[in-house]
Amino acid sequence: MGDVSMPRLSIVIVTYNSRGQIDTCLESLVAAPPAVDHEIVVVDNASPDGTAAAVRARWAGVRVIDAGDNVGFARANNLGIRQTFGELILLLNPDTVVHAGAVDALVDALDHRPDAAVAGPRLVDAKGRAELSFGSMIGPVAELKQKMLVKGHARQLPIVSGYVEAATKAAGDVDWVSGACLLVRRADAEAVGLLDERFFMYTEDVDFCAAIRARDRRVLFVPAAQVVHLRGESRRSVSSATEMAYRESQLAFYEKHHPRWAPFLRLYLRARGRLP
Repeated sequence: MGDVSMPRLSIVIVTYNSRGQIDTCLESLVAAPPAVDHEIVVVDNASPDGTAAAVRARWAGVRVIDAGDNVGFARANNLGIRQTFGELILLLNPDTVVHAGAVDALVDALDHRPDAAVAGPRLVDAKGRAELSFGSMIGPVAELKQKMLVKGHARQLPIVSGYVEAATKAAGDVDWVSGACLLVRRADAEAVGLLDERFFMYTEDVDFCAAIRARDRRVLFVPAAQVVHLRGESRRSVSSATEMAYRESQLAFYEKHHPRWAPFLRLYLRARGRLP
């Protein structure tokens, strides 16, 4: 892993009830490690399933930080960022499998684009089907389009799936990339105050990229880097809590970025019985 006291890359993995998946993620990083000197840090949100203890027991080279409570995705990532050293930071979900060379491709993309601050890979599911892991800045129209594409692709509608598969093979500048695997320069992350902790879970990645783009920095989608995203078991086990967290973040996002639309979103959620 190189000299962990002065790594160029810090890999931060936030866990919550991730004991069933974190080993697969870490195995992928250890089996085909990034060429760049790096450190791996797991920030555990007080997982009741013993994730932190399990990682400490098996992965001696991985540093575990106890958040002390379930503080959410943004705040836990910030804890990890503040206790690491690399000039580059990779935010990575525990329910991912990193293909050989994927991290190096992301690093190379930033190295060749001094104007870019963030790079994200092509995410695929366990069967190799692409995930729409980037998009336009969230707003009423863009969000509706994104959801329609995601749902249509999940139902394997030929036209929609064909579009998603093609779109996720084209490299380019985008408004945001998924926080499931997001490489960022530390200088840029610190310049925007890290992730906004008002977002407990969801939309924090879109907000983070928006803050970075506001400084005239670029966000890259890099399909040459491919990462498997298995989706977390912890989300499925607490569906009602997950729905609540999503709606709270959605409201916070609209209040921050689209305040004129926020009252209409509240009315819509109240009418559907989904207002937090």
